[in-house]
Amino acid sequence: MTQARPGLFRRLAAKIPVGVLLFVARRLVLMVPTLLGASMLIFGLMRMSGGDPAKILGGERASAEQLAKIRERWALDEPLLVQYGHWLGNALTGDLGNSIQTQRPVMDEFREFFPNTLELTCFAILLAVVLGGLAGVLSARFPNTVLDYGSMGGALVGISVPVFWLGLMLMFFFGYWLNILPVSGRFDDLYYDRPTRVTGLYLLDSLLEGNGAAFWVSFQHLLLPSIALSTIPMALIARMTRSSMLEVLGQDYIRTARAKGVPERVVVFRHALKNAMIPIVTVVGLQFGLLLSGAILTETVFSWPGIGRWAVNSVNARDYPAIQGCVLITVSLLLFVNLAVDVLYTVVDPRVRLSGKKD
Repeated sequence: MTQARPGLFRRLAAKIPVGVLLFVARRLVLMVPTLLGASMLIFGLMRMSGGDPAKILGGERASAEQLAKIRERWALDEPLLVQYGHWLGNALTGDLGNSIQTQRPVMDEFREFFPNTLELTCFAILLAVVLGGLAGVLSARFPNTVLDYGSMGGALVGISVPVFWLGLMLMFFFGYWLNILPVSGRFDDLYYDRPTRVTGLYLLDSLLEGNGAAFWVSFQHLLLPSIALSTIPMALIARMTRSSMLEVLGQDYIRTARAKGVPERVVVFRHALKNAMIPIVTVVGLQFGLLLSGAILTETVFSWPGIGRWAVNSVNARDYPAIQGCVLITVSLLLFVNLAVDVLYTVVDPRVRLSGKKD
């Protein structure tokens, strides 16, 4: 059994083209100066933003001696370069320090909040891809019709409506008026037991545990914030899908396929949509990275315990370690999502090389 695993890994690695491996290696190397620059920028901006964490911790009536002890406890009295050097050295080992508010390690807090944001982001982007992609395909298939105008008008509204206003309207309509969906939080602890934490994703953990009641409650809490969060990505995906599909549907090979009697659904979904996927994948990847980095407004409106709300609370408390750790991890996530999108290009269209050229 122990000898089979290395063989399996070697076989899997052998199927990956060498060019892909080299591209990933180059991008990983280039991430180092990007992350270094981001760490310097966020560290400097936090110190320039004003406010004194010692006064927040000590309170308005704290004496000068108490404030001095707090600054010494959190190394706030040392020169900025020394503080940055200590923080960067610890960050390289995976230690992002302890939160000033909770006294807990920043990485522990991130592990607690990130699954909440990940589940919300995945559900929202799924809604955006399915509904936005379908609207874009239908608009391109029936251009300059009522369906086309209605879909693109809806996309324009989706981009224009502020997320916080839409969230409040959803809460009022479905939560207070119809009273059919919860309007805040992630779970109802008063009446149901939370699923056993395995992945931190309540829907998945509920399925793994076979807890149907917890799955349904988690789904209900997830529905309204995911709808509010998906509107802008949905609109962008719909518009990009329409534009890309219109360009592809005008190609000669599409007309040839139709002349040969190929069913229209095969022409649209197998031939046209497949060849229009590159710009769509780009938009989906960028939107997924942005949502994953923290849906601050949505999480705040719906009291969703994710990294966006965690970041807001940390900023209000001048919690330097939590803010710095949150931003650094967020930048890392965005870089890895962009890398995954670039690699995905070769899966969507084998003609695409990672050097940016086509065969």
